[in-house]
Amino acid sequence: MRDLRSAASVRRQQRLSVDDEVVVRAERSAPRAARHWVMRTVAEAGVTGASNQVVELLTGELVSNAVVHGPADGLVHVRVSIGPGFVRVGVSDDGGGRPTVTHPEPTAPSGRGLALVEALAESWGTTARPDGHPGKTVWFELDLTD
Repeated sequence: MRDLRSAASVRRQQRLSVDDEVVVRAERSAPRAARHWVMRTVAEAGVTGASNQVVELLTGELVSNAVVHGPADGLVHVRVSIGPGFVRVGVSDDGGGRPTVTHPEPTAPSGRGLALVEALAESWGTTARPDGHPGKTVWFELDLTD
């Protein structure tokens, strides 16, 4: 009997479950390193195309925020969880405060990262670090069901 499922539906069913983390030092190269790791991790799990690119973009924004607003020379933890129909990325740092979405003037050089997260992710938020450390985790989730 011939299988009439589309190639896209077969790929969706073949996605791997993932729960993995990378730790980077809070320095200028951290967003690039984290983006590349996340992009490879989600691609290896079967997340491709626009979803992969959105995950890469939003991860870079959150890691950049952790580097800028977290402690200098601190560590940034980037966790990726992939399950049936979703991908979730959490970025943790030891910095205080809670991030807020801003809408800067068009000529402002920065301040748009969380607005991108808010616009492109299905959901996002901030939670206290579950491991008892000071700081926070900023996370976003994408729906992978088409």
